[in-house]
Amino acid sequence: MSQKAFTRGKKSKLFWILGAFLFSALAACSPTDRQLASEGLNSRYTDEQPALSGNGSFLAFVTNRNGGSQIALYDLQLQRFIELPGINESDIVSESPSLSRTARFLVYLTSEQGKPQIAFYDRAVGRSEILTKNYRSWVRNPQISPSGRYIVFESSRRGQWDIEVLDRGTDIELDIPDGVPVEP
Repeated sequence: MSQKAFTRGKKSKLFWILGAFLFSALAACSPTDRQLASEGLNSRYTDEQPALSGNGSFLAFVTNRNGGSQIALYDLQLQRFIELPGINESDIVSESPSLSRTARFLVYLTSEQGKPQIAFYDRAVGRSEILTKNYRSWVRNPQISPSGRYIVFESSRRGQWDIEVLDRGTDIELDIPDGVPVEP
């Protein structure tokens, strides 16, 4: 075998090895499934901070299934994930979820640029809004009432952790079962 043929064979083998390595590296680094539906609960991923809806039908939790900290909503009766459009943006940490009675409303902590903010998500409209945007203190552990009217959280406004109650008001839609009369 000539030196030229030997070198060409070596380069060809090196090319195939390098190509296989790059392919497997890209496959391992790329999300194989951008949706949560690929696996149910108790998967190989880290799932934490569970919150149960008031009626016991839904479970919200923080997961790293898509490579970052995000909120997932799981329907316990249908045993499937529910999409939350507009809630899990890249490069934003989401944690501490809390659900209303039927999981129509969800409150959670979100952190963009390091300062935690309380966000309110309405599944009926698929939109999230920051409730503490102009709040100067640190906040943590938000919880929403079953009806969705009240949100309680811890605040450092007075230099210590205190509990605050945010009343969303009387002119809002509540998360109540159909046919139940609304009391003032």
